Amino acid sequence: MALLNGLASALESYRGRDRLIRTLGYCCQLIGGVLVEQCPTRSEVGRRLLVVSAQLSHCRTVLRLFDDLAMFVYTKQYGLGTEEEDIFIRCLSVLSNTADQLYYPCEHIAWAADAKVLQVDSARWWTLSTALWTLSLLLGAVKALWTMLKLRQKLRSPTGTFASQLPRSKQRAMEARICSEVLTLLSNLADLANAVHWLPRGVLWAGRFPPWLVGLMGTISSILSMCQAARTGRQAEADSP
Repeated sequence: MALLNGLASALESYRGRDRLIRTLGYCCQLIGGVLVEQCPTRSEVGRRLLVVSAQLSHCRTVLRLFDDLAMFVYTKQYGLGTEEEDIFIRCLSVLSNTADQLYYPCEHIAWAADAKVLQVDSARWWTLSTALWTLSLLLGAVKALWTMLKLRQKLRSPTGTFASQLPRSKQRAMEARICSEVLTLLSNLADLANAVHWLPRGVLWAGRFPPWLVGLMGTISSILSMCQAARTGRQAEADSP
C-alpha cells in the first residue's frame, strides 16, 4: 500500500510523472529492441513496444512546451551565480543554464515543424536542440565530477584519513552529497551517450546505437534519476522538524 501511495504521489507532480513516463518509455525501447533483434518469433511484440516508446517520447516533447517559464525563472534566480563560492562551478552553471534555456525554444520549433505548424526544416532544429542538450549534459557531468572531488578533499585530511575535526553529522551530509553527485555523473554520462547517438552521422558514434542500446542507456539514466529523487525526498523528510 505504501508503494502504491508513493506511486500515486509521484504521478500527481509534473516531475514525478515525467520521470515515470521517461522510465517506461526507455524500458519499452530496451525490451522492444531486444525482441526485434534477438527473438524473431516475438518481433511483432517488439515493434509494438517500440511504437509505445516513440509515443511516450512524443508525449514528453509536448509536455516540455510548458517548461520555458520555469527554466527562465530558475535561470534568472541563479543569475551569474554570485553566491557560488567556486568560480569554476559558477561558470559551468551559467553555461549550463544558458544551454538549457536555449534548448526549449529550439525543440519547440522542431516539434512545430514536424506538426506542420511552421514551414521550416525540422531536422536543423532537432540537431540544434540535441547539440544544446549534449552540451548541457557534458557541463553537468564535469560539474558533478568537480564537486565530488572537492567534497572528497574536504572530507580527508592531508594524511588521507577522514578529517577528525568535522562533526559526524557534517561528515554524513557530505558523504550523502558525494553519493548524489555520483548518481548525477552516471546519469548524465548515460544520457550523453544517447545524445551523441542522435547527433548527425559522422560525429563520434552518432547513429550507431541499435534501439535496445538506446533503451538501455535511457533506462539506466532514468533509474539513477529516480533513485536520486528518492534520496532527496528522504533527506528532506529527515531534515524537516
